[in-house]
Amino acid sequence: MSVVKLDDLNPDGVHIVVKWEDMVVGSSVFIPCINTDKAIQQLKTICVNRKGWDIRAKGVIENPHVGVRVWRIL
Repeated sequence: MSVVKLDDLNPDGVHIVVKWEDMVVGSSVFIPCINTDKAIQQLKTICVNRKGWDIRAKGVIENPHVGVRVWRIL
């Protein structure tokens, strides 16, 4: 069992770890989840409030998965 960290996501109660150190400007990551509103809220807390990044997050369907895609932008 892994330790949940401040920068981990859990919009549906499932622990999701993102390698934030690998996310450069122009990159994106897909977060599979059902509760997209909560995922976007958590992404804003982590990326904007804690890291000071500009992001764009959007609920998407990437066949056949529902989730959020987040882009790190300038």
